[in-house]
Amino acid sequence: QVQLVDSGGGLVQAGGSLSLSCAASGLTLSTYSMGWFRQAPGKEREFVAAISWSGDTTYSADSVKGRFAISRDNAKNTAYLQMNSLKPADTAVYYCAASTSRPGPFTWASMYYYWGQGTQVTVSS
Repeated sequence: QVQLVDSGGGLVQAGGSLSLSCAASGLTLSTYSMGWFRQAPGKEREFVAAISWSGDTTYSADSVKGRFAISRDNAKNTAYLQMNSLKPADTAVYYCAASTSRPGPFTWASMYYYWGQGTQVTVSS
């Protein structure tokens, strides 16, 4: 059974940092492009960052560029999202996702087949 487990969310003050993890089981993560998305209350799910299966290409949304970094450790079957200089506007449920399509990475949610359950990130002002 394929499963992506998001973790690492929590409550942090503005300007703080959090590191999210996405642990995969039932699949070999090295063959998938990975992405992180987020959804705030009353808003649509939006793209945050993505990384190719090899890790040599990454994309980030303009709203997080320079503050967030996506990475992966294929040996650990895990992807990460390091979030620095957090703002209240970053408050959302964060989801990781895996795509089998090539070449990737992808910025639109429809290209991703497997999704994590989400982890809440709350940034207080």
